Amino acid sequence: MTRIERNAVTVTGRAHGQPMMFAHGYGCDQNMWRSVAPAFLDTHRVVLFDHVGAGRSDLRAYDDQRYSTLDGYAEDVLEIIHELDLRDVVFVGHSVSAMIGVLAANREPERFAKLILVGPSPRYLNDGDYVGGFDKADIEAMLESLDSNYLGWSSAMAPVIMGNPDRPELGAELTNSFCATDPDIARKFAHVTFMSDNRDDLGRVRVPVLILQCTDDVIAPAVVGDYVHEHVPGSTLVTMNATGHCPNLSAPEETIAAIRTFL
Repeated sequence: MTRIERNAVTVTGRAHGQPMMFAHGYGCDQNMWRSVAPAFLDTHRVVLFDHVGAGRSDLRAYDDQRYSTLDGYAEDVLEIIHELDLRDVVFVGHSVSAMIGVLAANREPERFAKLILVGPSPRYLNDGDYVGGFDKADIEAMLESLDSNYLGWSSAMAPVIMGNPDRPELGAELTNSFCATDPDIARKFAHVTFMSDNRDDLGRVRVPVLILQCTDDVIAPAVVGDYVHEHVPGSTLVTMNATGHCPNLSAPEETIAAIRTFL
């Protein structure tokens, strides 16, 4: 099995354009970029993929040990980059994939030109003076609910994560995406995501970084975006009018404009 097959990689756009790699968040797949990625087809070589366990990825490739930390997912990103022989990559990572991109770029900075982090959080858990947005009891209760009834958890949490209660169709789409993800892998990925701590990795980033921070984001609140900005050397922080955690779905035009300005 090639990495291209494993992660259901699709490559479109300019054949010899600068590579632009889009990575989806938890419970999602590459389809979540359908309103953003096409805007860059005329200027870039656009690379989309699914994390193992999501979308059209090969579930047989899932390995408990490899994916017990975000490093395994970062290794997948690098393997895709190697197989396609990509250089000067613009990596766009949503939610947990923001930190996956940070890990990949820290490991092989020579392959990356820029990182665009959409709703990033290096640590979801409140920890001493650090505010991540969730108390330990909140995370433990959420993971317990997810373990016992993944579909029920998805139906309850997806609209909250999406925000935009005045546009229920967006919450419904995210719910459907969560429910389409392999439940066993989704539960394990949730534990890895919400218990991770990548704060020490932020200061090691050596490529230009754009942080896109949404308004009223319950998953990655503004204080977290400020923290990422303060700890990533030379980063650019843009606070969007978009609300919720998924501006790639709820506000694609604003997302595209912010990325274009940075590029």
